[in-house]
Amino acid sequence: MDFHLDEIDRKILSALQEDATLPVAVVAERAGVTATPCWRRIQKLEAAGVIKGRVALLDPEKMNVGVTVFVSIRTNQHNLDWAERFCAAVSGIPEVVEFYRMSGDVDYLLRVVVPDIAAYDGVYKRLIKVAELFDVSSSFAMEQIKYTTALPTRYAR
Repeated sequence: MDFHLDEIDRKILSALQEDATLPVAVVAERAGVTATPCWRRIQKLEAAGVIKGRVALLDPEKMNVGVTVFVSIRTNQHNLDWAERFCAAVSGIPEVVEFYRMSGDVDYLLRVVVPDIAAYDGVYKRLIKVAELFDVSSSFAMEQIKYTTALPTRYAR
């Protein structure tokens, strides 16, 4: 589907990224339109896949997963069977909240959230059990400087 965003769409998206529970009337006011056309635009943004879903953001501390670990993985296995097995297994670990295949020196990068080092050790043991890995390097975040789920809207076309 060929879909082009205008400034009103960007304002709608910014408002919804800030708080997806905002009433349509409030989103419409922020976007400078009335409620009915705003609702139609939201429906079109959802149908086009621009809005992928609406979620509740939980507080990691209150969920007892306040420790963030970035895990860099290097492998010497570069075949499709290994990659599919590894990706499926890692995707099934709930503590892994982000998972990327990388270019450069690191093959995979994971963001893991856990309550403490002992819990991370359990995740580490699951990682090394699922597939043969060449190198696993873990870095514990000392302080979160910025965190957002909001994407910049100015680049959208």
